Amino acid sequence: MKHIFVFFALLLATCLGLSAQTTISPGRAIEIQIKGVPSEEIPVVSGTYTVSESGTINMPHLQGAIRAAGLSPTSLARSIEAAYRAAKIYTTPTINVIASSSESLDEQVVTVGDQVVSPGPVKWVRGLTLYNAIQAARGATPFGSMKRVRLTRNGQSKVYNLTDPKHMTIPVEPNDTIQVPQKDLWGN
Repeated sequence: MKHIFVFFALLLATCLGLSAQTTISPGRAIEIQIKGVPSEEIPVVSGTYTVSESGTINMPHLQGAIRAAGLSPTSLARSIEAAYRAAKIYTTPTINVIASSSESLDEQVVTVGDQVVSPGPVKWVRGLTLYNAIQAARGATPFGSMKRVRLTRNGQSKVYNLTDPKHMTIPVEPNDTIQVPQKDLWGN
C-alpha cells in the first residue's frame, strides 16, 4: 500500500512539473476561464482564444493586445488579471489559463457567408488571408461584391476592398466571420 501511495505521489509531482514547464506559443489555442466578476460577464470572457502569430491575444473590454507567447499559463493569467484591474473593468478577477502542450491545434475554422459559392466554415491554418478564405469557399458568386467584404472579429467589424492588393493579404484568425455582400446598383 505504501508503494502505491509513493508511486501516485511521484506521478502527481511529475505531471505538475510538466504542466509548469508549458509555455504558450503563437498559433496555439488556450482556454481562459474567469471568476470573481458579475455572472453575466463570465461567458463574455471565458472561452477558447488563439494566440496570434505575433504572440498576442485580444481580451473582451480591453484596449490593445496582451502578450501571451513565451509566458507560462500562470504568468499570462496574472497579466490578464492586472490588465482588467488597471483598466478598472473588474476589481477582483481570477483568471485560469489552460494551455495544451500538444503540437497540433484542434481544428479551427473561419465562417464565410453571404454571396460565396460554398458558404459555411472554412478550415483555418496559419497564414490564412482574407482573400484565401473566400477562395476556399469557392469564391464570390456573380452577385457578390469583393469591394465591400466585411471581416468580424471579437464583435468588431471592418470592411475591406479585396480588389485592392494590400487588403488581399489581411490575416484572418480562428472564429472570424467573413461576409461577401451582394453588389449594389452600381456593381460595387
